[in-house]
Amino acid sequence: MRSAQTLSEADRRTVAAWAADCAERTLGLFEAEVPGDDGPRRAIARARAFARGELDVAEEIRRRFDSDGATRSRHSPAAFAAAKAAGQAAAVPHMGAHAFGAAAYAAKAVRLAAPDREDAVAEELCWQLGRITPPVRDALRQLPPVGEHRAGPLGPGLLASGLLGSVIRELQAGLADANRRG
Repeated sequence: MRSAQTLSEADRRTVAAWAADCAERTLGLFEAEVPGDDGPRRAIARARAFARGELDVAEEIRRRFDSDGATRSRHSPAAFAAAKAAGQAAAVPHMGAHAFGAAAYAAKAVRLAAPDREDAVAEELCWQLGRITPPVRDALRQLPPVGEHRAGPLGPGLLASGLLGSVIRELQAGLADANRRG
């Protein structure tokens, strides 16, 4: 049985581009600190290629941890979060819920890069919600609320807690608000 967090292949391709957009916004935080490491950039490029239908689902599932080396190294928290955003975008072929992970880690990277800016996360969320097209919105709305489904990225683990969980909850609320507006 397919997980509620997987989405159809077509929907995963649809949300992959949005996840890549979210992750790419913070890529500079990582590259400024580690200019020779192109792992996160390659992960984002793979997410975009998957969205265009150029990459096979099974191959991308096997490769989803290829860029993870960057996240294991010692970097600033903001650079680490930016690399995690790219890794989450690259994991969308495996499970659509990772799109929310990409957005949440991008917002976390922005917050960590500007700890004195109280509005940094709100601005990032506004940008992310503004980038959601109707097909992306329809696909993301199929995902269960963060923290309420036992298994998968949106389960009661890391993405459901702290700032990551707050960001995903706000994104999901924003999707629900868009539904009420039409």
